[in-house]
Amino acid sequence: MPKIILIHAVTAAMDPVKQAFKQNWAEAKVLNILDETLSDERAKSKQLTPQLTQRILDLTQYAISKEADGILFTCSAFGDAIEQATKNSPVPVLKPNEAMFRLALEKGTKIGMIASFQPAVAGMEEEFYELAKEINPQATIRTVCVTEAKEALNQGDIRLHDKLMAEAAKQFTDEDILLLAHFSSSTALSLASTMTTKPILTSPQSAVELLKNKLANLK
Repeated sequence: MPKIILIHAVTAAMDPVKQAFKQNWAEAKVLNILDETLSDERAKSKQLTPQLTQRILDLTQYAISKEADGILFTCSAFGDAIEQATKNSPVPVLKPNEAMFRLALEKGTKIGMIASFQPAVAGMEEEFYELAKEINPQATIRTVCVTEAKEALNQGDIRLHDKLMAEAAKQFTDEDILLLAHFSSSTALSLASTMTTKPILTSPQSAVELLKNKLANLK
């Protein structure tokens, strides 16, 4: 039974990825590490600070010390730090959006993304274009950030969060495929699918499938 350790910066990301594992990789043993102060500190800075980067590295090493077979971060605002963590890890470490971006780049060229946490957007777009160089160099991404949805989520109003995220899908007319940027965004999938005929990808489902494949290929 593979042991997967999930590292969260917000509680809202936990249930969506739990459901994704239940649907796609039920045999995995899933353990959680939650540090909500990461999200609070990240919101205060436009860039990742050295202190936050070190905390991501420390959390990765802690997960490794607990004999994780794979590590999945679920917060999309720490991409550069997670990238550093992957370099010295003896086990696969997956960034939250890596799998979703790869899948999107294989399916389309004009990508639309609906986000709710502004500090995460620049890093996510940078990560997207880095992957695009190897998969689909002509690809572009356009992001709409619905900060009010994040505020609703912080208040525990998932229904309003989902409504605001879903309505943003109407702003994309020329894109081939849409992305719900964060793990916590995936709760809006059903409603968003009623607002557009475009295919929509979410982070949790894509990430679980990629991590499962990575571990299978190591056997």
